[in-house]
Amino acid sequence: MMGNSTFGRLAVHFTVLLLVIIWSLPTVGILVSSFRDKAQISSSGWWTAPFRSSRNARHVPTNLTGQKLVDGKWVTEGRIFLEGSQSVVESFASTGKKLESDGTSEAGETAKLRKGISVIVQSDGTYRLESETEITRARDARFVYRANEPPIFTLDNYKRVFTRDGIGQAFLNSAVVTIPATFIPILIAAFAAYALAWMRYPGRALITATIVGLLVVPLQLSLIPLLSLYNDIGNVFGIDAKSYWGIWMAHTGFGLPLAIYLLRNYMAGLPGEIMESARIDGATHFQIFYKIVLPLSLPALASFAIFQFLWVWNDLLVAKVFLGDGETKTVLTSALKDLLGTRGGDWEILATSAFITIIVPLTVFLSLQRYFVRGLLAGSVKGG
Repeated sequence: MMGNSTFGRLAVHFTVLLLVIIWSLPTVGILVSSFRDKAQISSSGWWTAPFRSSRNARHVPTNLTGQKLVDGKWVTEGRIFLEGSQSVVESFASTGKKLESDGTSEAGETAKLRKGISVIVQSDGTYRLESETEITRARDARFVYRANEPPIFTLDNYKRVFTRDGIGQAFLNSAVVTIPATFIPILIAAFAAYALAWMRYPGRALITATIVGLLVVPLQLSLIPLLSLYNDIGNVFGIDAKSYWGIWMAHTGFGLPLAIYLLRNYMAGLPGEIMESARIDGATHFQIFYKIVLPLSLPALASFAIFQFLWVWNDLLVAKVFLGDGETKTVLTSALKDLLGTRGGDWEILATSAFITIIVPLTVFLSLQRYFVRGLLAGSVKGG
């Protein structure tokens, strides 16, 4: 019996560990790729990042203006890598991308290029071009090489994203949208949940049933009516309907049913003796709510905060409808979508942008995760 029990616990632990590793691998891959050099991320997988790797690349000389006539030949000297680099040229060829099919030469040997041009590439990346006539076109002197390189990690990807691709401003826009859109529904729902759980008045059960019914209403059904309402309000008061206030109210409305449902169930399960004692001591409903119920409901509040923050931060549809585009309005998900359309080959930029997108909600979840399961389970099974 003991052996079976021990084996069962080990199997459960192993299974959980395996699932955690599988779910974490994509995040680890994005993180590693976001710091890698552009050439290496395009030629090898992220799991090879700690090791030296070989890659094929094409070099087109840019220093042809420095050609010198030496012993009747036009000579151009240059370097593929930066001086001091630990990269090593293994082989090179005249044309194409597959070295084996283009007459591969080893480092230090001579290879024939186009129009009588020859090249010698050393292992340290220095090369020497020789030609009977002056080289006028750089493409005639291009060649392909295979290099063995050490791991290269850089912060340039993050600098480029934050300074050149508009992600930095979009990051701030998402924060401006998400933080108020998380706290406003929590504030309203906390008051409503207490009223539904501990105050006695006609129609309370009907209101609770209506809120539960709203949980199954698709968000998409309300987009057009709400937008029309916002536009009408904007026309009456002469304000822009597509503003931060509009999207805050939209996310508040979409998040309130779940927030009230979770908080009401949690608060209804709190010990009634505490409330009765407070009333006997002369406490008002607001004092009971503020000094007793609110502190005891922290797990449920944190659970909904995680849900709401993740929902708003990762939202694209509501932001497009109620906020629109523009430098001061484009949220991170919209900017990343546009980046995918224009930077399909820049894997380092896409990996960096993706990690920037997930790092904030990941931090929020890890910060509040100790409350998450406790609050979610309590809010799901308790009632009153």
